[in-house]
Amino acid sequence: MERLQKVMAERGVASRRKCEEYIRAGRVRVNGKQVTELGVKVNPFSDRIEVDGKLLENEERVYILLHKPAGVITSARDPQGRRTVLDLLKRVTSRVYPVGRLDYETEGLLLLTNDGELANRVMHPRYEIEKEYRAYVQGKPTPEALEQLRNGVKLEDGVTSPAEVALIECDAKGNSWLSIILHEGKNRQVRRMCAQVGFPVIYLKRVRLGFLTLGDLKKGEYRRLTEAEIIRLKSDLGL
Repeated sequence: MERLQKVMAERGVASRRKCEEYIRAGRVRVNGKQVTELGVKVNPFSDRIEVDGKLLENEERVYILLHKPAGVITSARDPQGRRTVLDLLKRVTSRVYPVGRLDYETEGLLLLTNDGELANRVMHPRYEIEKEYRAYVQGKPTPEALEQLRNGVKLEDGVTSPAEVALIECDAKGNSWLSIILHEGKNRQVRRMCAQVGFPVIYLKRVRLGFLTLGDLKKGEYRRLTEAEIIRLKSDLGL
């Protein structure tokens, strides 16, 4: 069961706040009964929802795994006219939205869906969905710096939660590859963490989200999750 205004917003009626205004104004019916109070919950798959007498069609749930390239913004639209991740989904006709963010220059695994509850749980640290990154950083982090990354780094928006961090290798240039696994998703978190301990990121890629990996997907390519993957992901999230 989901809040009525949330279902309306997800089906493109208007913003959630505007949908709340429609409900208060008596413009919405559920299973033939007028609804004027907020907080009403509906079954998005079986309940009949009408706005101004027009039936809202049930929307098929879509789950897409994208290999995001650098130079693409994680957003449905961009006022500056830059390419967005939705521009890469040429054959997808359903409305989907990115789950969380990868910044403009970061590559890797991005999940997109129109399942709002699943998206919220993937992003919420309470469900401890692992996000694994490969970070190429300037210099060779000291043992103290690695331990600080593992235990928590103080940023302007708070101390980061404990992370799993491993030094994979150092190259001939004196720079290093790190494996970093997070359970939270602060804005530009990996880049800010590494910069804070003195080893700024040169290149960053997300390689795993929970049990999902990029597999053979090339940059800019995407695929739909299999039925088995959807069932497992929902199970992991308690859905």
